[in-house]
Amino acid sequence: MSRAFIHPTLLALLSASSLALGACSAGDAKTKDRETAAVAVAVAPVAATEQPIARFIRVTGTLTAEEQADVAAETAGRVIATPVERGTAVAQGAELVRLSPVETEASLKEAEANAAQIEARLALGENGYDVNRVPEVANARANYDLASSEFGRIEKLLAQRVVSQSEYDQRKTQVEAARQQYESAKNAAEQQYQALQASRARVTLARKAVADTTVRAPFAGLVAQRMVSTGDYVTRGMKVAEVVRITPLRVELTVPEQFVASVSVGQPVSFAVDAFPGRLFEGKVRYVSPALRADQRALTLEAVVPNGDAQLKPGMFATAQIQQNKKEPAVLVPAAAVRVVSGTGRVFVVNGDRVEERVVATGQKVDPLVEIVTGLKAGERVATENVNQLVDGTKVR
Repeated sequence: MSRAFIHPTLLALLSASSLALGACSAGDAKTKDRETAAVAVAVAPVAATEQPIARFIRVTGTLTAEEQADVAAETAGRVIATPVERGTAVAQGAELVRLSPVETEASLKEAEANAAQIEARLALGENGYDVNRVPEVANARANYDLASSEFGRIEKLLAQRVVSQSEYDQRKTQVEAARQQYESAKNAAEQQYQALQASRARVTLARKAVADTTVRAPFAGLVAQRMVSTGDYVTRGMKVAEVVRITPLRVELTVPEQFVASVSVGQPVSFAVDAFPGRLFEGKVRYVSPALRADQRALTLEAVVPNGDAQLKPGMFATAQIQQNKKEPAVLVPAAAVRVVSGTGRVFVVNGDRVEERVVATGQKVDPLVEIVTGLKAGERVATENVNQLVDGTKVR
């Protein structure tokens, strides 16, 4: 029995055809599987809506204390007590540092004694100062009145030619001398009264010096720093403590030039700090600078921030947003409809039984919605479920 001879080239062709047929069959099977899987994906088409939303200006800034004072000594002296430490809460007028009052109290007593001495000379009573009650003035006035009365009698006697002209002239001279003494006494009394005012002013200064031996807090707050200890000698104007008020706080923000027309006093401000992730703090604009900073071409504004629990601290960096007064229309979709891949946003628009992939730019978030700036029009339906399983052209139901 003879065997049929098959040429090697023909054998290779037959083998290649068989492999190709097998590959085609496998590809058709995979395509069918994909079609079947795509049909099984479930999505919920929702129309993109257009509605007005509040716009925000995003800026940065720093928290600062509402008040901050470097408290200095107003008189010189030795420190004898320091009743506060760093972090001590103090009320307005609370004692921070106490100085030795020995010298100032002695100066006060001396000033009070000098004032009392002048008051005695002036014979001050309950009714206050009256120049005619001053003893020297009263005596001079009495002499003047007596001389005037005597001169009046001499005038009558001269008319009757009982006394001589020389005696008349003598009496007249005595009256003028008494008047001059009276005026001089009043002038001296006025000088003493002015000296009394100066002495009383020295008493006031001496009393203030005694009071200044106790350095007090200018307002309620916290002691941020104490610079002296018991035994130190301080001079007038020397800084002894630092007091801050952190309830409320201020946040200083820098607004770019293009947003200058959009900020005003009274606008709400919300901000976050790194120390409290995920938490927003609220404030209100209190001050808007009348001029831009030339080095930054930016505007500085301040907002007041309640800080009743004292969690916020001066110096914290704040990332803030300022709500603008005017609302503007925006296209919004549910946040679940946006798929972000490598920083690029995508949505899937439902057209019939398939989806079309769109690259979009997102804007502000208005929970649970997000603004679509470009890539989508109002009224278009987007998929909001299983978006991670979709690709362009996927069949959906």
